[in-house]
Amino acid sequence: MNKLEQLRQRSQVVADTGDIEAIRRYRPHDATTNPSLLYKAAQLPQYRGFIDDALQWADRQTGDRERLAAMKLAVSVGREILNLVPGVVSTEVDARLSFDTRASIEYARRLVALYEQAGVERERVLIKLASTWEGIAAASVLEREGIHCNLTLLFSFSQAVACAEAGVTLISPFVGRILDWHKARSGRDDIPADEDPGVASVRRIYDYYKSRDYPTVVMGASFRNTGEIEALAGCDRLTISPQLLDELEQDQGQLAAGLPAATAREPRPEQALDEAAFRYQLNGDAMATEKLAEGIRNFVHDQEQLEAMLAGKSTTGERKENAATNS
Repeated sequence: MNKLEQLRQRSQVVADTGDIEAIRRYRPHDATTNPSLLYKAAQLPQYRGFIDDALQWADRQTGDRERLAAMKLAVSVGREILNLVPGVVSTEVDARLSFDTRASIEYARRLVALYEQAGVERERVLIKLASTWEGIAAASVLEREGIHCNLTLLFSFSQAVACAEAGVTLISPFVGRILDWHKARSGRDDIPADEDPGVASVRRIYDYYKSRDYPTVVMGASFRNTGEIEALAGCDRLTISPQLLDELEQDQGQLAAGLPAATAREPRPEQALDEAAFRYQLNGDAMATEKLAEGIRNFVHDQEQLEAMLAGKSTTGERKENAATNS
């Protein structure tokens, strides 16, 4: 039995890709997308029909055509992915809204409405929001409306605590980006999995949640190598890129021990983490502060790239009309 099959016995495997062919091959339980993955997927020829549909839909709406088309494209790709996975798909709120609670809520509601109009029940969708204070506050409201959320760009313990207290469905603590930061600061390029600060961060969060019976799902994300994945085997869910899924599938060795069992039960905090304490604790973590800001900037950049690409596309009907005019 290869390591991917062994891993499936201990954690739910999620595909960290918007590539439908990769999802069809690796048969994950869930799938997750973001602007970076959608931008890459949208350049593949098999996505041309989705792009046409998104642009035609956006032309019938009021508002920014490319921004609306990007939203519709995300839902169309998500719906196609749900035909291939038994679980859920994560779809991201525009990262430019990461510090606007009200706008994030409205964007999420519109995404869910589009899914429901396409025949997809909201229970099969996770709305992805950045783990800013505003994003967590938005998720708290959405969860009470039955809209389940995936809090991404999570790098610190304070973010994880706030998410659990807000009652979010799932968090995506980033492993590899934490490692990247520590490698750059230490000058070391040979940090083993048992010393990996990203792995240690997820282990701490996982133990804290399980020992206090928080229902929030922990999904390790942003892996740089299979050693990190093996070190977190047993985590609720792990979202993994196609390249690393392939490496695990090709490896016939014994999967590493992974996460230890949760510690004895502990009481939950008597007082919830308030905004001032959250911001102070996050500010005290240089790595988390820098990586959260960088992550939002990168997602915004990819969102803008996606919209620029859509701005340069004409629909099938427009191409036929132009061809007739030029003939």
